[in-house]
Amino acid sequence: MTNDDTTARAVLDQIKFTADGLVPAIAQQHDSGEVLMMAWMNADSIRETLATGTVCYWSRSRGKLWRKGESSGQTQKLVDFRWDCDGDTILVLVDQTGVACHTGRHNCFFNAVRDGAPAVIAEVEIDPEDLYG
Repeated sequence: MTNDDTTARAVLDQIKFTADGLVPAIAQQHDSGEVLMMAWMNADSIRETLATGTVCYWSRSRGKLWRKGESSGQTQKLVDFRWDCDGDTILVLVDQTGVACHTGRHNCFFNAVRDGAPAVIAEVEIDPEDLYG
């Protein structure tokens, strides 16, 4: 997207991080508007995302940068980087390759309430074993 560190610094100055140095990030498919997933970003993942144009998150469970698709091949190409009016939530508009969810579904929001009960509303498209071995 941009290799200009001045841009990254200007963006980071407007983001309000948690005490842990994180900010929630929503990934949305740029052309359909489909909400794909929510993950966390830190300053380093924001810098890398802006510099490379490939979305990078912070994995709380692994304690390291998580380059979306590095093990599964299901990448997110950055189309637009936005933040909300309070600066405490990021919206990344992406071009998703493959599925976004580690469960093998197109998005992570496949649980819903239907007829007054919890229901799964999207089927697995790719077996997670095929994604992660």
